[in-house]
Amino acid sequence: MLRSLDLTLSLDRKTYVTQLTRRQIQLRELGYQVYLQQRPVVIVFEGWDAAGKGGAIKRVTEMLDPRGYVVYPISAPTGEDKTHHYLYRFWRRLPERGQMAIFDRSWYGRVLVERVEGFCSEAEWKRAYREINSFERQLRDFGAIIAKFWVQITREEQLRRFEERQRVGYKSWKLTDEDWRNREKWGAYEIAVDEMVRKTSTLTAPWTLIEGNDKLWARVKILKTLVDLFSKELHYQPADPLERKASRRKKAPS
Repeated sequence: MLRSLDLTLSLDRKTYVTQLTRRQIQLRELGYQVYLQQRPVVIVFEGWDAAGKGGAIKRVTEMLDPRGYVVYPISAPTGEDKTHHYLYRFWRRLPERGQMAIFDRSWYGRVLVERVEGFCSEAEWKRAYREINSFERQLRDFGAIIAKFWVQITREEQLRRFEERQRVGYKSWKLTDEDWRNREKWGAYEIAVDEMVRKTSTLTAPWTLIEGNDKLWARVKILKTLVDLFSKELHYQPADPLERKASRRKKAPS
């Protein structure tokens, strides 16, 4: 599945700015509908290291009411979370009605990093596909809107971004020894990702695969996907700011 993606897709800067603003304005309007209709929203971001997940999340939330969402950056479990079933810490962070929870990495760590790095047994990660599908089905039955994104980049693009982070001082904090170690297991992770998508992309909660070599393309596709999904789930079509602008131009006196 991953190899079928066209990673050459890109946007020029002018188109990007126009489409980004358009979708952000629409998403803001839909975010208010989430509150009015009291629908919980769960958005999951997964992808390779340096794939641009953080930048995409920043653009998704840029125009949203900050009272209406929480972003959870997920790393290895600690404290109380470590003593419970791996889904426990995510149950604790699920959104109430009318709120959004955005997960920067998620419960899919069980079938990705924990699988590849041997942090759980083979029986545990194989069982996790059923557990995750059941978990997401329960969220949907509760009325949750679920969006899941996998951001795909090439190994060569990842290396370029790693090297850029090494060179640029204000980006260097993003690069760790663990990132370099993970690159050595690219093949194992690729197999795990492909199986994850096949076994957990359901009618209840399908995956959206994002072509991420061009960050501008990726951000706009993610925002468009959210606008389309929210519009369908909320039975609400937000105004298109581009059409509104064109209409004002026509009405303006010559």
